[in-house]
Amino acid sequence: QVQYVESGGGLVQPGGSLRLSCAASGSLFTISTMGWYRQAPGKQRELVAGITRDGRTNYADSVKGRFTISRDNAKNTVYLQMISLKLEDTAVYYCNKFPAAPRSWGQGAQVTVSS
Repeated sequence: QVQYVESGGGLVQPGGSLRLSCAASGSLFTISTMGWYRQAPGKQRELVAGITRDGRTNYADSVKGRFTISRDNAKNTVYLQMISLKLEDTAVYYCNKFPAAPRSWGQGAQVTVSS
């Protein structure tokens, strides 16, 4: 079972940027679609971005145009570049394959957008 370790979270002001990284314990070449998910306080976890093995991407409407997902299969790493961050982007961000593997959730990366 591949495990994921997220990093790069932090505190940022509205309008700021962050880049999250997700290191996989196994090869990403075997995983068709990877995704970034987030869970805000009191809300269910949601998928915000996905990327296929060949680089096709898809985004939730709430982040389209502001977030960019990418993957480096050789480094077994997935990235999420976030710009123009909003207060409502505050959440714990996780990566996992899509559909998610229930036993593969990591600790996540806390992103807090606050003035």
